[in-house]
Amino acid sequence: MTIIGIFFILFATFILVTFNSMTNALCLKKNIPEEKQPNVFRTINVLITILLISSYVEVLFT
Repeated sequence: MTIIGIFFILFATFILVTFNSMTNALCLKKNIPEEKQPNVFRTINVLITILLISSYVEVLFT
């Protein structure tokens, strides 16, 4: 694994943790019901993961 790969894994972890904390703040501020919160977290996590993977592939092949 290259130094770029290690850096990107650390970066992706930081981004996911940050977005999860912001999602939690959103759920608390907008009073989203407990039964809908897992769907909100899952949707945001999947979209952010897709964005991070596509960014990694772009960095890797340019």
